[in-house]
Amino acid sequence: MASEDLSAHLEFFGELGVAGVRLEPDWRDRPAAEPPPSAAPAPAPPPQDLPPPAETLEAIRADLGNCTRCKLHGLGRRQIVFGVGNPDARLMFVGEAPGADEDLQGEPFVGRAGQLLTKIIEAIGLRRQDVYIANVIKCRPPNNRNPESDEVEQCERFLFRQIDTIRPTVIVALGKFAAQSLLRTTDPITRLRGREFRYRDAILMPTYHPAYLLRTPSAKREVWGDMKRVREILKGE
Repeated sequence: MASEDLSAHLEFFGELGVAGVRLEPDWRDRPAAEPPPSAAPAPAPPPQDLPPPAETLEAIRADLGNCTRCKLHGLGRRQIVFGVGNPDARLMFVGEAPGADEDLQGEPFVGRAGQLLTKIIEAIGLRRQDVYIANVIKCRPPNNRNPESDEVEQCERFLFRQIDTIRPTVIVALGKFAAQSLLRTTDPITRLRGREFRYRDAILMPTYHPAYLLRTPSAKREVWGDMKRVREILKGE
């Protein structure tokens, strides 16, 4: 890492209130304990009716296709922004909808807010490629307006299928719209943030959107508190 990049990371961690770094091996990369050797393999069970194979992200993306299910396809979107990251991720981030940079590059959270999200991920000892990132809406609304109810109705099913396929341990809902959409609530993000909810076999934690942090840097400390809790859950503490 270049010295200027390291300085930027240290400055960001300081804004979050991080007091230092840990020198022991990264918990993320610790090898699992080997199971004790077994005396002999167990006999194979008799054939049974097996459940259908789990859905893949590739199959969901193929089903989405060049989507025309809602009006957004005719309102200036360049391309569908499906999602990116580790299909076996234990941590998933869900945002609202693609912005201009995301619509151009076809990947969620690649603009200024996305760069800040990457730093937040790194602050808890993970890399962007370790997690999975998606949005409630897969197409950019015109002028970055909030998605409308009919657009959500047509698109959210694909997010639900992504969640059920990845089966993350923790889902972080980024901002008011994502949290309200997933939890089916009208509560403001200030009331939802800092709480933990059971959601589709995962723990859902709402927090502030990185774009909000760019406008309100003082809120970074609260997000850092949320992310420390995420780290504790992932470590089993």
